[in-house]
Amino acid sequence: MKRLKKMLCVLMLLLLAGNSVLAETAGFVPTLDTSTSLSLLIAGHYDNFEAIEAEFELFREYYPNVKLRYEKIDDYKNNIGKALRLGEEAPDIFFTYPSMVGPEQFQRVFDAAENLADPVLNLNLSSIRSHLLMQNEEGQVFMLPIYCETYGMMVNEDIFEKEHLQVPGTYDELVQACETLKNAGYSSPVMGFNGSNFLLYPLFFPYFLAQIRGNETAIADLNNMVPSAGEYMRSALELAADFMSHGYIDLDACNLLDKDYDPVILRFFEGDVPMMLAKGGTVSGTEKRESRSEAFQAHPFRYSFHPVPSTDEGGYFVDMVSMGFSVNRYSQKLDMANEFMRFLVNTDALNRMARAKRMVTPCKDTSLDAVYAAFGELPADHIINLVELGLADAPDAQVRKAGWQVSNGLMTVDEAVSAFGCIE
Repeated sequence: MKRLKKMLCVLMLLLLAGNSVLAETAGFVPTLDTSTSLSLLIAGHYDNFEAIEAEFELFREYYPNVKLRYEKIDDYKNNIGKALRLGEEAPDIFFTYPSMVGPEQFQRVFDAAENLADPVLNLNLSSIRSHLLMQNEEGQVFMLPIYCETYGMMVNEDIFEKEHLQVPGTYDELVQACETLKNAGYSSPVMGFNGSNFLLYPLFFPYFLAQIRGNETAIADLNNMVPSAGEYMRSALELAADFMSHGYIDLDACNLLDKDYDPVILRFFEGDVPMMLAKGGTVSGTEKRESRSEAFQAHPFRYSFHPVPSTDEGGYFVDMVSMGFSVNRYSQKLDMANEFMRFLVNTDALNRMARAKRMVTPCKDTSLDAVYAAFGELPADHIINLVELGLADAPDAQVRKAGWQVSNGLMTVDEAVSAFGCIE
């Protein structure tokens, strides 16, 4: 029964993908012996991966004897390096993340990765937004972006319609909407996960990035952890402090959310939360969990994902890679692994995968799931390319921690600014 259900899921994805395989994979011409018989292994942290299985079924129209096996690796980041040293049992393709680029503990992982920008491979990297391709100084690309995400707020559209409100597009409108909702009996017009220094992050962090964008001195000082660089956080921290001063977030209720995935989604689906702060990775799990929520099944409602408005001109779309694929250059099936990647790197395939997982596509031709429609309406100057901006992980973490401390009333803005570089 479980296998049948999985096969039906794959079939549905294929039907949604379109009626003609050749139409959806226009331009792909096999370069290897199409009678080749082998099995490719993809390793990642997902429990299952129907989206890639659907693409592989399309790939098998060209290579009918090539099979795909997906395998979840527990404690993925700590164990993928070991898996790549297993010889014949090593994965041919594996998940990689931006956070793995740089730290010494992952150097061996990328040492085993194929340079996907090698012209010999003929991968159409031009279909991907260029700033998402994390190139080293030699122009090599070891991680192909598969899914992107951003920060924002899930909005219960039915509540807004019931209370005769428009989804806020400016900071003042956000405050006014919260005031109306509070007076209407909603104890916490806004909620969010309060662990991992998150909570108001979707409000103040995109705003912070917008303040330092293009300021090379600010970015250099922040990346070098110059103590006085804490001043660059001030306006973003003042924004967080101002919003919290109105009492529109019930911290006790937020503290009951022990993870930023299932608990956040299921709490939102109870139907009494007008706005839930979240990241795209959380939104990706909403569709599958509609059927798992008794409250949502009993009283379904319309919802969507929006930028959190932080200025008079609205909010921002922080465009960043969530997850990528790398190819094991020591694979004994390297040619076929690269062939599958060549098949996959096209706008149709990557957009299909993004829609199937309800994530943001990495393609230049951005085909967004309807739930993200509001992000597609933002002007170009409200789209922030995180890689191009160049903020390092250390100052990023300090801004996150500072905002969380201020949001929870544990530090004043002045204290957080002065403590830059030392905030725990």
